[in-house]
Amino acid sequence: MWRLPLRTDAVATALAGSRWRPEVLASSPSTNAVVADRARAGESPGLLVVTDHQTAGRGRLDRTWVTPAGVALTFSMLVAPGDVPVARWPWLPLLAGVAVAHAVRRAAGVDARLKWPNDVLVDDAKTTGILVERVEGPRHASAVIGIGVNVLQTRDELPVDTATSLAVAAGRPVDRVALLAAIADELGRGYDDWCAAAGDAGASGLLATYTGLCATVGLQVRVELPRDEVLIGEATGIDEDGRLLVAGPSGAVALGAGDVVHVRRSLPPA
Repeated sequence: MWRLPLRTDAVATALAGSRWRPEVLASSPSTNAVVADRARAGESPGLLVVTDHQTAGRGRLDRTWVTPAGVALTFSMLVAPGDVPVARWPWLPLLAGVAVAHAVRRAAGVDARLKWPNDVLVDDAKTTGILVERVEGPRHASAVIGIGVNVLQTRDELPVDTATSLAVAAGRPVDRVALLAAIADELGRGYDDWCAAAGDAGASGLLATYTGLCATVGLQVRVELPRDEVLIGEATGIDEDGRLLVAGPSGAVALGAGDVVHVRRSLPPA
């Protein structure tokens, strides 16, 4: 019963009274592409498109991934933070990561942490990918927040050893509709606080909350940069712009998500 298709009426009931206008697709190459196209055509904020089977999902740096039908929660949400300076929009993926981590704790009862910038981890394994894209519409710019969560996969169905699903971590099935409602609620409230502070992550409390959830801070890390450059040092914190602070051999370096290819734990030499 846990792998039954998502039902439109169940999703609508779960999100009733919220700001979100849900649409359920049986299959879609990419919910981000669907929502982005709608935004370019003038769709107002609040659209949420969820699919039972995403066949050509995209992640950061155009990495692709596909999951079996009926096991993941893949959806995209449309927001328009018009009163937030564009320079602060890079906080949106981190805000989404915080929302998912809190929702996973609520819906699955497992301890979720964040790997900078926005991977959601359970037991140090990835459960969630997030991709935020800016889209120009006829009246204003919008942001499409795409979220994909491994929910019901068995261990054998996971694509890599560094991934897990909520069902594997919790030792029981997790309701995808309940998880969707929890994420939508957490993201909506966090987004309102962030917008009310004009995107100031410190004033809104987002910086402190994110830092408290970030498993990367305090680790020795190996940062793979473009052009095959590598930085090894201690991840010491997150700055006001959401950048990872790394104390390297030549001093502190602030790295934005667009500056890096991979960030991994650096193991000491044997």
